[in-house]
Amino acid sequence: MDERKGKVMFVTRLISGIVLVALAVGIVLLGGPVLMVTIAFLTLVGMWELYSAIGLTGGELATKGKSLGKMNILLAAAYVGAIVYEVVLFIFGEKYLLVSVILTLLLVLAVYVLTYPKFHADQVMGAFFGMAYLTLPLGCLYLVRERPNGLIIVVLIFISSWGADTLAYCTGVLIGKHKMSPHLSPKKSVEGAIGGIVGAAVLGIIYALIVQQPVVIYAVIGAAGALISIIGDLAASGIKRDKGIKDYGRLIPGHGGILDRFDSMLFTAPVIYFLALVFLPSTGLM
Repeated sequence: MDERKGKVMFVTRLISGIVLVALAVGIVLLGGPVLMVTIAFLTLVGMWELYSAIGLTGGELATKGKSLGKMNILLAAAYVGAIVYEVVLFIFGEKYLLVSVILTLLLVLAVYVLTYPKFHADQVMGAFFGMAYLTLPLGCLYLVRERPNGLIIVVLIFISSWGADTLAYCTGVLIGKHKMSPHLSPKKSVEGAIGGIVGAAVLGIIYALIVQQPVVIYAVIGAAGALISIIGDLAASGIKRDKGIKDYGRLIPGHGGILDRFDSMLFTAPVIYFLALVFLPSTGLM
């Protein structure tokens, strides 16, 4: 029975993964408002998953009960900040993003002061962290895509996150022996991590040859993004371990929630964005 259940879960995960990749490719190709709306959706849902996981919604954890809790004025302030950030990002690009982040911080602090002692300091910090943790990295995905020729660069984000993750998994299954972080993610191995980083570099080289771009630079960016994606993945796993949950949510069959699938990309997107600014300033791609 367990074997049959495992096969069903594997097939479900495979099918949903293929659908997810197809949707991601289509949305990134379209860019513009479609990509922006998608990023806003991922941000808002991801924030709720994180807030539920760390107990800010006042309900049960996402994977431990049916109730996900309810909205409160502190979280509402963080959501308003996130929405303002998305609107500013779409209309003005990078120009006023720092201002919108500072305004969110001030808004959250204002709620804390005006409703004192309704909320504790750790709840205020958690509310602001949840907003920044999702909006800033995913915003970089949009910034990369909307640059001149950004469609070429944005692929490196997926190579460094999903591509590296897949190659790391395959390498780990084949030759993985040494646990990388047994307390955070027991299944991840040092060999798998190396395989993911090297694999991302190789994918970067192949991709550069296909689109006729600088091979060495693409290999470096791919490898660096893959290295950072490991940190993002382990950081998200650390929060889950602290709170005793397996997944952040159940939105994506076989994968869990938004944070379970996009955790590595939260770190990879800004890294690729800044590396491209540094290494590709004269190519006309950024």
